Amino acid sequence: MSTRTRRRASQRGPRSRDPHWLYQEAVQSPEVHFPFFERAYRERTGRRPTSLKEDFCGTALLAARWVEGKKDRTAIGVDLHEPTLRWGRKHNLAPLSDDARARITLRRDDVLHVVAPKVDVVVALNFSYNTFRTREELRAYFEAARRSLTPHGVFIIDIFGGWEAQKPMVERSRYAGFTYLWECKSFDPVNNYGRYCIHFEFHDGGGIRNAFTYPWRLWSIPEIRELLLEAGFRRLDLYWEGFDKRTGLGNSVFRKIQKARNSQGWIAFFAASA
Repeated sequence: MSTRTRRRASQRGPRSRDPHWLYQEAVQSPEVHFPFFERAYRERTGRRPTSLKEDFCGTALLAARWVEGKKDRTAIGVDLHEPTLRWGRKHNLAPLSDDARARITLRRDDVLHVVAPKVDVVVALNFSYNTFRTREELRAYFEAARRSLTPHGVFIIDIFGGWEAQKPMVERSRYAGFTYLWECKSFDPVNNYGRYCIHFEFHDGGGIRNAFTYPWRLWSIPEIRELLLEAGFRRLDLYWEGFDKRTGLGNSVFRKIQKARNSQGWIAFFAASA
């Protein structure tokens, strides 16, 4: 299944064999995400957002890119894993100007606990909220996200599904010097628990197995919609990614929908405001 919009690249040695760098190169797309964040916020307020909180921020790439070159922007990144935050400070924040770096706050903390200062946009991307396995846990997180927002602020999460999301399989995507592998190792349909892994193979030999592993509950669109409403959000919009007919991959174009046809794999965004 296609869990990301991929880009193909020529074969050459990767600039780094660090798993965090490889993950950023293969998975994260600020150039796709930021226009969507701005669009969702502008649809509600007529203005552009200036403050962002990135929950489950990992290396804080989005936070760093958010403030870069935009002097009125601020960002907060929240994650529990200090070594990953430390990597982000060194590789993503250190290259920024002193002014840009001063407008980013990284916090090692539970996303349930960080609700201030309030921001225009809160995001939880790369399906990170799937770490919550019960309705009570996920509702509590959505409530914390709502409390983090300024009036008319927007909470944005991505979601994936399709029949291959529940099927043991490996998807391969080529990049410059390496291949990214997304694997569904197992899936329990009774509890909707899946075990997903990311691997990397280098074109000149070797690779990294199980670079990242995710024991997730796969939440459905109706479940997420219900829990967002229970958490106090009132306006919910679902944006569905289109497909490139030539490549069969996502085309990074998201359109608001009310219903959709199922497929082997799909990605969508929820944008929610109180």
